[in-house]
Amino acid sequence: MPFDHVTAPLPSDDEEIRRALEHAEIAALLPALAYTTGDLSLLRDDLRVDAALSLLPGAGLSDEKLAEARSIAFDALRRFRDGGHQMAPPPNQQQLRQMLEFVVGTAEVSDDYLPLFQEELGIPGEDLRAPGWRAEEIAGPRAEDLTVAVIGAGMSGLLAAYRLQQAGIQYVVLEKNEDVGGTWLENTYPGCRVDVPNHFYSYSFAQRDDWPQYFSSQDVLLDYFRRCADEFGVRPNIRFRTEVASAEWDEERSVWILHLITPEGDQTLEANAVISAVGQLNRPSYPDIPGRESFAGPSFHSARWDHDVELRGKRVAVIGTGASAAQFIPPVAEVAGELLVFQRTPPWLVPTPEYYQDVPDEVNWLFRHIPTYAQWYRFWLFWRNAEGMLPLVKVDPTWTSQESVSSQNEMLRQFLALYLTEQFGDRPDLLEKVMPHYPPGAKRVIRDDGIWARTLKRDNVRLIVESITEITPQGIRTADGTEHNVDVIIYGTGFQASKFLTPMKVVGRGGVDLHERWHGDARAYLGIMVPSFPNLFLLYGPNTNIVINGSIIFFSECEVRYVLGCLRLLLEGGYQSLDCRPEVHDEYNCRIDEGNLQMSWGVATVNSWYRNEYGRSAQNWPFGLLEYWQQTREPDPADYVWR
Repeated sequence: MPFDHVTAPLPSDDEEIRRALEHAEIAALLPALAYTTGDLSLLRDDLRVDAALSLLPGAGLSDEKLAEARSIAFDALRRFRDGGHQMAPPPNQQQLRQMLEFVVGTAEVSDDYLPLFQEELGIPGEDLRAPGWRAEEIAGPRAEDLTVAVIGAGMSGLLAAYRLQQAGIQYVVLEKNEDVGGTWLENTYPGCRVDVPNHFYSYSFAQRDDWPQYFSSQDVLLDYFRRCADEFGVRPNIRFRTEVASAEWDEERSVWILHLITPEGDQTLEANAVISAVGQLNRPSYPDIPGRESFAGPSFHSARWDHDVELRGKRVAVIGTGASAAQFIPPVAEVAGELLVFQRTPPWLVPTPEYYQDVPDEVNWLFRHIPTYAQWYRFWLFWRNAEGMLPLVKVDPTWTSQESVSSQNEMLRQFLALYLTEQFGDRPDLLEKVMPHYPPGAKRVIRDDGIWARTLKRDNVRLIVESITEITPQGIRTADGTEHNVDVIIYGTGFQASKFLTPMKVVGRGGVDLHERWHGDARAYLGIMVPSFPNLFLLYGPNTNIVINGSIIFFSECEVRYVLGCLRLLLEGGYQSLDCRPEVHDEYNCRIDEGNLQMSWGVATVNSWYRNEYGRSAQNWPFGLLEYWQQTREPDPADYVWR
């Protein structure tokens, strides 16, 4: 799994090249060749993809156009090989813009995307989000006085540790588990996998060219983050089996006092700054159903899967049909004697034929042999799965339908409804149950390759949509009076996404309790900082969740760079603390709230973890990825009180 990718020479076998090109994404292939050869004539208008059709094979290009694109790509590669693999000079800004416009197809792109594009592309292989400075160079001996505690060794925590190490800042990572990985260590249910393409769901500076599948399973992702911890050299700085019970700010000394629970007993630790990397989806949520504790058989949550419970031949009940449930229900159905699936709200399914597919050898060949193809492919995923999808869930205030929020959203709804009709057309009884009646984007969508229909059509599976009234010692009773006797109950009911930083107690300046301040309605400036809590930085904090399948790793990289920028300002100015100005925080959150009310998840009434108990979205980011990237490139000193 090399992170320092080196492109291999092209082979002399022309047929080998042709076979590989059959698997190439044209939107990434031709810009890669234009970059490599300097031949911008490859970027023909008639070979551009249609951004509005990015979910379809070929993204709007006919079979004839796809074949023509591969033919000219083959000719370009052969010339490049026979000419001695000579790379063209780096393109200028205008040439880069032409390449970028080709990737995004028919969409319009502003010049603001160019610097983000160059950074995300990572050409010529530099880590453009690295700090680029060392603490001792800025502060001299004073640098030794700054110590940072990172809470959590998941995806964001490892990233923060690596950046701190690059900047020469003393740090310690506190992890409650016995290993790194966070959610990919804790969630071991059958079928667990990522729903963002792996070539995008990975650190921009630590890319693999040998992912075994397009959407990797839990064990592969855990191995990736374990390898990252080792190759980044941060593992020696991680204290495992160490849980932070509370954090209290000492105003007089400008330090955080952390109270720890360890195998050796309770301990305390002092740090000048704290980075919380505990995530949003780490505390299981159980449904508030009467009698839940009375069930006589085994029961467990998907995030705390009990592998000692034998499911083979048993009568199993699953409560929930969200993202996790949609992954573990199919493998459970294969072994259970009977499976009862209790659904409150049906999810929208996004057709993803490659969801369980292995990455073909030819695709990995492209990554290894065509210079910059891996980077352009990653950026194509970036656009197709994030920026290109955002307009489809934006609210048109003049739109009157209850099942969509705009003409584009209606187009998406019809596309997804057609997919469900194709999958369940032979079972009208099931089709009625699985067809959502809320706007796409209002709840988390589920990737599907047809496995959901195949599973629900099994003879041993029953989909039940009557509401649950209670859980009894024998099973589950529904509103129609039926008691469904079962041997095992599995809760696929998600996480306490709105309860940020729980159950940790956090006390800031003046004795302010963070959870009392939030009162169940978490807010933060940029999702990172909260007034009255100096030197406390949140990763994957309030309103930093991405809905339309962007990669949360992108957000974490932006956030960590911003945090390092704040620490640099502390060192440069000789300050002990920085505290977000309340007016800056409040103005920012007003804009976030207004933005969320312009998106489908902000106006729909369907139940969703995208909103908290007050009906406000404390989780989601309502704008494009470009905007967050711009806001977090470097901190504005005027946003803070410095002491």
